[in-house]
Amino acid sequence: MILLKLASKSLLNRRASVLLSLLTIAISVMLLLTIERVRMQAKESFAATVSGTDLIVGARTGDIQLLLASVFRIGHMNNGVSWQSYQDISSKKGIKWALPLSLGDTHKGYAVLGTSSDYFNHFQYGKKQHLSFSSGAPFAQVNEVVLGAEVAKRLGYGLGDNIVVAHGMGKTSFHHHDDKPLVVVGILAATGTPVDKTLHVPLIAIAQLHGAQAHHEDHHDHDEPHAVDLIGEPKQISAFLLGFDSPLYTLQVRRNINNYKGEPLMAIMPGVTLRELWSMLAMVEKLLLLFSIVVLVISLLGMLTTLLANLSQRRRELAILRSVGAKPWHIFSLMSMESLLISLLGTSLGVALCYLLLALAQPQLQAQAGINIDLQGISSYELMLIAVIMAAAWIVGLIPAVRAYFYSLHDGMSVKT
Repeated sequence: MILLKLASKSLLNRRASVLLSLLTIAISVMLLLTIERVRMQAKESFAATVSGTDLIVGARTGDIQLLLASVFRIGHMNNGVSWQSYQDISSKKGIKWALPLSLGDTHKGYAVLGTSSDYFNHFQYGKKQHLSFSSGAPFAQVNEVVLGAEVAKRLGYGLGDNIVVAHGMGKTSFHHHDDKPLVVVGILAATGTPVDKTLHVPLIAIAQLHGAQAHHEDHHDHDEPHAVDLIGEPKQISAFLLGFDSPLYTLQVRRNINNYKGEPLMAIMPGVTLRELWSMLAMVEKLLLLFSIVVLVISLLGMLTTLLANLSQRRRELAILRSVGAKPWHIFSLMSMESLLISLLGTSLGVALCYLLLALAQPQLQAQAGINIDLQGISSYELMLIAVIMAAAWIVGLIPAVRAYFYSLHDGMSVKT
């Protein structure tokens, strides 16, 4: 207790230099924990780019290629799915909902997605979060379009604006449908997913934009005779999403689709395929971890430099302690206790700063990068990191303590006059 009291008073007496050491440790802890929390949450958010969807069905190709084309709007489908196959599969037992997807058109580099109005009710992302509108409402007419948040923001569109889409993927447009403009009726709230970069139109509008004579069929309640058909009956679609009454149907239906006799199809479980895709990006995780370690090492070296610089200034103080009977091991214990207190206080401050930074950055990370930061308690993995940082900081603090011990032992810590 005497050493602890003496160490505390010694730290208070050297407030300026101690504060510098505290901040060095605190910043390293803050950066390490923040990077690790964002890294873990980014992995989880990436795996939840689409959630609540049990299967994605498309023409037979690679799992990742189907996922990239249907969810991330990257690449293209080599073949489509016939409308007959879609109707047949979506009517099977246990299927709760089905969402047709038709891709191939763009607007100024942004993908145009043809689908049904049920898309806004059943499509989920993150932790089963439903899509919401920042303004407007879902499309209700054939010539209406709902914009993703980024499309509206980057291109400066608002409700009531007219949009002309073009045929072709990415920024390569082969034909502009100038004679069939679409009216903006809704803008979705930001999700941080590919939904933000997508224009959503009724499925039947895709066929009409291409001049096809889509078969009209009333898919709405017969009590509403004036309901507008937003689906039609196209020859084929790009892919479709399936949700089941129970997850128990997933593997059985997937197997049946992969062996479907009508045409070569494949079904993937988005969660599994997303994790496979993330594993291909393992290098990004390693780079983030390496950056965290480098930050920690630099911070500890800065702390060591500060403590060693202070040691030469404390020679007189330590010599006085020796003159009143303090043994060399007392000197060592005092300085190691000081380094322990510095590492404990610095780590605690770093944890507090980490949570403050995450709380401030949470809305932007969700909206811009789709990373849902969970401000939960410290995990066992993070506790291990904190323990390692404290141990490393304490060990670094022992270096000047050992030097002080040998000064005291061999040189008598002569007093400067």
